Amino acid sequence: MATIRPSADIRNHYTEISDFCNNNDEPVFITKNGTGDLVVLSNSYYERMCAKFEFQRLLLEGLKDIGDDSGSRTIDDVFFDFGRKFGFGGL
Repeated sequence: MATIRPSADIRNHYTEISDFCNNNDEPVFITKNGTGDLVVLSNSYYERMCAKFEFQRLLLEGLKDIGDDSGSRTIDDVFFDFGRKFGFGGL
C-alpha cells in the first residue's frame, strides 16, 4: 500500500520518512495542497531502479543490433562491459 504524506512532513518528520524509505525499500509520495507532488526514495532503492533501467536499455540495444546484424558482439563481451560499468564480476 502506498505511503502518502503531506509536504509539511518533509520538514517536520524528515528522519521518520528517511528511516521508512531506507528500512522498507518503498517510496513515500508527498502531496502539496492535496495533489501528488514528489516521490521520496532511498538512495540505494533509486540506484537499483536506475541499474534495472540501464540493463533493460542495454538488452533492447542488443536486440536491435541482432536484428540489424550491425556491430554484433558476443554475449561474453556484453556481460563483461555491463559488469565493469556496474562494478561486479562476471555474471
